[in-house]
Amino acid sequence: MITKELIARINELSRKKRSSGLSEDERIEQQALRREYLAGIREQIRNMLEQVEIIDTPLEQESTMHVKEVAFSLRPSHKLH
Repeated sequence: MITKELIARINELSRKKRSSGLSEDERIEQQALRREYLAGIREQIRNMLEQVEIIDTPLEQESTMHVKEVAFSLRPSHKLH
């Protein structure tokens, strides 16, 4: 779950990394927090997609835009930047 505290700590570690560098423990913490943040984003997207309702209407209706296919991956990326 993404909280203000989580984002604040991620930002704090990011600023410290740019200014003076991180200790090994801080680097490990930063990676774990980023993974937690990304998992929260993926969960939000999944929840949003579960709420999507697809309505199939005849193509004659000019005011309706039809999308044939949408694809994207919710698999976690192994790269952390």
